[in-house]
Amino acid sequence: MQTYFNEVADHITSLLQGNEAFTCTFDGEESDFIRFNQGKVRQAGAVSQRSLQLDLIEGMRHAAGAIVLSGEREEDHARVAGLVKDLRAQRAELPEDPYLLYATEPHDTERVDPSRLPDPVAALGEIQSAAGPHDLVGLYAAGGIHAGFANSFGQRNWFSTHSYNFDWSFYHATDKAVKSGYAGFEWDPSRFQRKVDEAVRKLDVLQRDPHEVPRGHYRVYLTPDALNEMVGMLSWGGFGLKALRTKQTPLLKLAEGEAAFDDSVSIAENTAEGASPNFQESGFLRPDRVSLIDNGHHTASLVSPRSAKEFGVETNGASAGESPESLDMAAGGLPEEGMIERLGTGLYVGNLHYLNWSDLMACKTTGMTRFATFWVEDGEIAAPVNVMRFDESLYRVLGSNLAGLTQERDWLLSPDTYFHRSTHSARLPGALVEDFAFTL
Repeated sequence: MQTYFNEVADHITSLLQGNEAFTCTFDGEESDFIRFNQGKVRQAGAVSQRSLQLDLIEGMRHAAGAIVLSGEREEDHARVAGLVKDLRAQRAELPEDPYLLYATEPHDTERVDPSRLPDPVAALGEIQSAAGPHDLVGLYAAGGIHAGFANSFGQRNWFSTHSYNFDWSFYHATDKAVKSGYAGFEWDPSRFQRKVDEAVRKLDVLQRDPHEVPRGHYRVYLTPDALNEMVGMLSWGGFGLKALRTKQTPLLKLAEGEAAFDDSVSIAENTAEGASPNFQESGFLRPDRVSLIDNGHHTASLVSPRSAKEFGVETNGASAGESPESLDMAAGGLPEEGMIERLGTGLYVGNLHYLNWSDLMACKTTGMTRFATFWVEDGEIAAPVNVMRFDESLYRVLGSNLAGLTQERDWLLSPDTYFHRSTHSARLPGALVEDFAFTL
């Protein structure tokens, strides 16, 4: 795909007129998908696709569009020529863009990770063996993901990786299930089996009668999956410069020094150890690491080229949305082993969903527990609980009420497949939290 993309980029260059310039990005994948229900394969298929996004520029005017590529040279060259013609006509009707900024000094990069993926048949066999008599529901997706950037100044960037993501649950009844995930670049049968064994133990507990927990404040343990849902809310404007300068960020009090997280909380955009490209759609490179929160205090924002132009600062390679793509939260000092005993009496929260802001400026979010959430009594899991609603400020969860973060962290690869398989990832610990508020 890399050679083909470079040929397409050279063709775009040959179509330019006068003082025109362009930037373009490429997304491609070859993925296998296997869908399971009741431990059996219900749907299997493969996807091979390529798409091109083009921004045609002249001065401070530009127009952008996208096409799907077939992989056939003559056909795609004709599609590209048609797109350029359409964008040229659109651009003539558009006003100048005062915040247009794109890379003009070429910086070429290339990252091509060799495939270490298991044979799909072998992975299928292990999954079906693990399912045993249980109702396993899930989606296995694996294959190569590719991204490229090119512009009229000769810059060429390329990224290829091969990953798998098995997003699955053991279903019990009604809303009771144990959700799990296993993602990475090289399949480890023993690690997968440990995840299965842990899920089976939780599934056994789900068969007990639910414990009724009245609304109130409880000591909780948030697994990395649950904490990811809460910290992920900060990606809704929490880390971007635009939201900060317009005072629409949920972390405004943190950035202005009016609030702080616990000293153990450090969050970064860790591109070097993530699964996303180290370049963005305007051609700017991303540094290996950008520290966003350090020891509980705000340190920097993600800055897109448009925000850089608008506010007169340097971009640090953020995409237009200014949200992390390789979020990395530092580990704490609590060993994960023995966490149930350390929790004592309270709630073990495996998953959360339906989150939204209930008070943006207080960094307060609300949502629901999901799947395997358990009542823990005297250091032992006693029973499952029915769905509960929480309403909590992250200034409490990661600040005044944080009892500790685990030493171990989970690397979570996004299972999203909108348009194409996602390369977004997060690495987080679990969190032990006091006085967590449940409202329903």
